[in-house]
Amino acid sequence: MTPDPLSLPAIHASHVGIWLADASGRVQRVGRGEAIAAVAGTPHLLLGAPLTGDRLGYPELSGLDLLELFAFLFPARFAVPTPAGLAAVLGLPPPTDEDAIAAFLPRAAAAMLASLDDPAWPEREGAWHSLQALARQRWPWAPLVQPRLDVPDRSDRWLFARLPEWEEQPPRPQPRQVILDEEAVTARLDRLTGDGAERRPGQRDYARSAAAIFAPRERRDAPHLLVAEAGTGIGKTLGYLAPAKQWIDAAAGSICISTYTKALQRQLARETARLYPDPAEHREKVVVRKGRENYLCLLNLEDALQGGFSGRAAVLAQLVARWAAYTRDGDMIGGDLPGWLPALFRRNGTTALTDRRGECIYAGCPHFRKCFIERSARAAAQADIVIANHALTMVQAARPRDSGAPATRLIFDEGHHLWDAADSMFAAALTGQEAIEIRRWVLGPEGKSRGRRRGLSARLADVASYDEAGAQAIDAAVRAAGELPGDGWLARLAENQPWGAVEQLLAAARAMVYARSADPKNADSGYGLETELADPDPELVAAAAAASDAIEALLRPLMALGKRLDALVEAPPDWLDGQARARVDGARHSLGTRVDTLGGWLSLLGRIGGPADPDFVDWLAVDRFDGREYDAGLHRHWLDPARPVAETVYRPAQGVLVTSATLRSSSDWHDADIRTGARHIEGGVRHFAVPSPFDYARQSEVLIVTDIARGDLSALAGAYSRLIEASGGGALGLFSAIRRLRIVHARIADRLARAGLPLYAQHVDPLDTGTLVDIFRADPHASLLGTDALRDGVDVPGESLRLVVMEGVPWPRPTILHAARRAAQGGSRYDDMVIRGRIGQAFGRLIRRADDFGQFVMLSPSFPSRLLSAFPAGTPIRRLPLDEAVNHVAAANAERRKRAYAAFPPS
Repeated sequence: MTPDPLSLPAIHASHVGIWLADASGRVQRVGRGEAIAAVAGTPHLLLGAPLTGDRLGYPELSGLDLLELFAFLFPARFAVPTPAGLAAVLGLPPPTDEDAIAAFLPRAAAAMLASLDDPAWPEREGAWHSLQALARQRWPWAPLVQPRLDVPDRSDRWLFARLPEWEEQPPRPQPRQVILDEEAVTARLDRLTGDGAERRPGQRDYARSAAAIFAPRERRDAPHLLVAEAGTGIGKTLGYLAPAKQWIDAAAGSICISTYTKALQRQLARETARLYPDPAEHREKVVVRKGRENYLCLLNLEDALQGGFSGRAAVLAQLVARWAAYTRDGDMIGGDLPGWLPALFRRNGTTALTDRRGECIYAGCPHFRKCFIERSARAAAQADIVIANHALTMVQAARPRDSGAPATRLIFDEGHHLWDAADSMFAAALTGQEAIEIRRWVLGPEGKSRGRRRGLSARLADVASYDEAGAQAIDAAVRAAGELPGDGWLARLAENQPWGAVEQLLAAARAMVYARSADPKNADSGYGLETELADPDPELVAAAAAASDAIEALLRPLMALGKRLDALVEAPPDWLDGQARARVDGARHSLGTRVDTLGGWLSLLGRIGGPADPDFVDWLAVDRFDGREYDAGLHRHWLDPARPVAETVYRPAQGVLVTSATLRSSSDWHDADIRTGARHIEGGVRHFAVPSPFDYARQSEVLIVTDIARGDLSALAGAYSRLIEASGGGALGLFSAIRRLRIVHARIADRLARAGLPLYAQHVDPLDTGTLVDIFRADPHASLLGTDALRDGVDVPGESLRLVVMEGVPWPRPTILHAARRAAQGGSRYDDMVIRGRIGQAFGRLIRRADDFGQFVMLSPSFPSRLLSAFPAGTPIRRLPLDEAVNHVAAANAERRKRAYAAFPPS
């Protein structure tokens, strides 16, 4: 029985208009001024205060937000944060149009509150304690929830009492050496796909080919390396999971599957449920691993709950605590914490609840045995399958002492991103932001409020009291760290009053950038500036010498301290119990990271005034955003970042699979071997390719619009609007610049909304990317504008994505780094490889199932013919003016509606 709606006013605002519902449920459309006056005087029910506030032009809007109530009642549950999404979760009929949404909100609120009366409400435990804390923070929902929530008995456990403790386990033994039988692999694949599934020859061939990486290695540093391209629709995930599971069962081994985005990690975790259908077994055998900065830090949360957060941030902390008691693994970024929850509080306080600065005190933490990060690391050591991202996989390979024994078999899904991941992982940056982080790690935070984030001397006080040499090293490091940039360094640089040797270096680098920038007009444009580190002026050379001395003065004691800590572990004193040992191990881990960073800085500074290293690209940069400088310094990247991947990641492994739907940008493997690093492995590299089974000639169409002039933003906005209207929504618009995205969105959002076509956008709507994709996926009339993250990481099969529009050819940015790589890799051939890869990934969003049909529109009057090979063979390609392109899209939409009518005629 559906409860009666709450007798409270409600508001709904969109690009179409604003509606108010009074306490009796009567709805009227109102103007912006009347709406703002109403909500300012009386709290209204609403859905997503930041988004509603944006629509009103009233950013400080507050009220009874149904999403906050959902987060309290149903922590760690998923819901698309729209009226239709909420209706689906609550089992209510969704509102049929914009006018009905304001009246729907009181019904939805009543349905949610009714769960409090359900004796089987699964999230009851801990709710009463959480509500008392929220009431003290004057949470608007507290007066409505309190009368319905009885005081629990004494067995009611709150957050920290609910969390289980992890236990140490013995290390896994080395896997046995086995050779997989191809027929057994095929049989395993058939079981995974199911008895009724179509047997796809391409998938079978792929699985048998992937089995080769599980054969015993023939010699050291010579892994079995397979570079495999499997076209969209082949089913490559199950294709490599079949031989992987066969090998796991036969060899008792473990594998690491690495991918690029958090969304793809979630997708892979769902696919592995076929290997382990029992949920409990799946939790034990499959572990998703991410960097520390993704997980909730329980000590940070405790600090926040005990007064570290105030105002609205304190409400967020309480809702996160409620979630923490029910989460699967404590993953705050892409896990089961609703992506929209932090956005409700505008200033994202969740970053302060994770370990972003390496300040973990390990066993010194009272929650160490319940720590989500520690639990995840130990679970991964025992799991059959670890699903990581490329960056973490590279970190673990580069620092095996800190990461435990790595898996002997590695599978890199989305392998076309290995180059970009390695480019970030193996780079060095001596910038103000990086330097101040190391200073804080050594000295502790500056200012009056230090909290628990203590410096090195406080974290290792027991070591210093026991070991005189260790104490001397700590004291020397503290003195040397004082030479690093401190708070206010940016202002001092702007005023040309740097303090300390490293700030002097940054000031000299900044001055050289402004003097030599290739486009001086950009100096006030708000975009970053850069210049080559070539023929440095005398001021920079002198500053580099002084900075090198200062950095070396810090590096020496840190290295000495590391040796003292190693000695403690090798010959432990009586006081070094389990907790102290864990704390020392944690210090060794973080020390190793900082020593590596400082060593990279010294190598970079040694380049100034000396010969260039042909393996690296060095430059100076001033980073800016919206007219404001936020960092400055020196940068070093590998000219070929795939080379350290081959040396550090591939060679120690016994078998490696690098796979993707778009590895090659031409008919041969030359480009793929460059991007994956396969060319740096001597012998043993195999290649395999299987084309997509989709009929692109029938299922897709490429339209190259020839009459939208580059730089004409009015024409660009008009093209997007007309194409989205013609398709009836379901469009993904891709941009290479945030500024153009925002301009186009501002010009067309209202027009599309009046046509019943919602438009969402990255960098505009106050929602995270994952939530935007969830909304887009759930509504076939919605469209989404975005940048690179949407080009590569969106999986939206079916009617919700039927049109992709690119604003133009995605040319690489003409940076110093790109110019160097272009010169080293064949000039325009390198450019074409990058562009084809980007276009191929964008096109790949379009056709995800055998019954999909989609159109790809490129707004480029002079699209080079040589880039047409980015599209699958057989795809129809037409060059035509915008009017004809709109007609093509409208005709496809009419045909779609005709098919839908035939399949589901009105009763």
